[in-house]
Amino acid sequence: MVVGTTTADERDVGFPFTLRKDIYMAAISTAASGTRYRWVVLALCWAAFTMTSVDRATWGPAAGSVGDDLGVAIAGLGLFATTYYIGYVLSNVVGGFVADWVGSRVTVGLSILLSGGFMLAFGEADTRTMGLLFQACIGLCAGAELGAGVKLITGWFVPERRGFAMGVFMTATSLGLVVANAVVPTLIESHSWRTSYHLFGIASMILGVVCLILLRPGPLVVREKGSGRPDLRPLLHNRSLLLLGVAGFCALWGTYGFVTWSNLLMVKGIGIDPVEAGTVVVIFGAVAVASKPVIGFIGDVLGLSRKNLTIAILATFAVCLIAFSFANTVTQFLWIAPVLGIAAYVYSPVMLAMIPTLSGGQLAGSAAGGVNAFWQLGSTLVPTVVGLVYGAAGSFQVVFLVLAAGPLLGIVPMLGLRTADIHEHLPPTASIHSEPTGQPLLATNGKD
Repeated sequence: MVVGTTTADERDVGFPFTLRKDIYMAAISTAASGTRYRWVVLALCWAAFTMTSVDRATWGPAAGSVGDDLGVAIAGLGLFATTYYIGYVLSNVVGGFVADWVGSRVTVGLSILLSGGFMLAFGEADTRTMGLLFQACIGLCAGAELGAGVKLITGWFVPERRGFAMGVFMTATSLGLVVANAVVPTLIESHSWRTSYHLFGIASMILGVVCLILLRPGPLVVREKGSGRPDLRPLLHNRSLLLLGVAGFCALWGTYGFVTWSNLLMVKGIGIDPVEAGTVVVIFGAVAVASKPVIGFIGDVLGLSRKNLTIAILATFAVCLIAFSFANTVTQFLWIAPVLGIAAYVYSPVMLAMIPTLSGGQLAGSAAGGVNAFWQLGSTLVPTVVGLVYGAAGSFQVVFLVLAAGPLLGIVPMLGLRTADIHEHLPPTASIHSEPTGQPLLATNGKD
């Protein structure tokens, strides 16, 4: 790598605002020269990811009102969510590639800015067709943020500090769900479902402008001289990266299968009161927000192998799902829920932190976007499969044993990860942008 060459983000400073390039560079050069600016970058990436998660989660509590207003039957409302997720998965792949090619600052900023614009447009939709079109556009814009955010974090946090950063970043998915479900029902009651889309749309657009102004690529990812469009072939030949994709698919099988079916099956399959079943699910989800950065921090401080840590988490996750399948009282469910909630979510930041280490910083956006898109297939397929299993077996226990098979099988590809597939190489200047820790930088957290 050639240290000191200009990155795509640095070349693309002349965004279409009145702020001149020289003023922009002067304003942030001092902050960017030390390590403090990385927290600004992390905060903005987290805020953008949280906002896209809020935009996505708004549909859940708003769906009924949207259907009544647009004349869509309950059976047809699922098509809106499906349309969004198709766009989201596609933009995961494309957005990561664009981040590696054009620049991560532009990708994050435009992703949230455009998704906010289409949120506003959806709030004005007056037909089913227009609603479906705008939902697809929201998904197509929102999904691009993840790969670009991972690339920015990769550029500012050395591998041994990256676990905590990814943990903070990944709280966005859980927090977005909480915010939407706390705010949207109140807005619908006091105003209308359109108000919620207008509010979050405007907030997203403002945040997008802020990201375009303040975000900047970090010193740990240096663009090679003469590089143009990213060559993705090394990713397709990286065995460990492909295995990580399979492991994540299996893990999300368990997580989203539980999220989708646990409440209903506790009520219908066991006879638990709906309010008490809801409490179990709330506890399950609430622990996720705090546990993601905590597991990243612990892994960073102790210098734990992310490979081995992920295997331990997946094993715990499978055991908890098996224990849940044998439970038949509210008390038993309440005891299992916190541990299950932690295990069902904390693998995601640990696995995400391994992606740039395996792919290298230059392709971190494409790798994160592509791998996450494959992960999402697990969450897309499992609701249908579990429904078929329960319809055929009629057994609460069988369903959760099928869910437990996901993380259990995910351990197998994790065992195949190897240090030979690590492609991250830090530039010599990295040492002046990070605190000395005495730990090796080049590994899945310094160790295999």
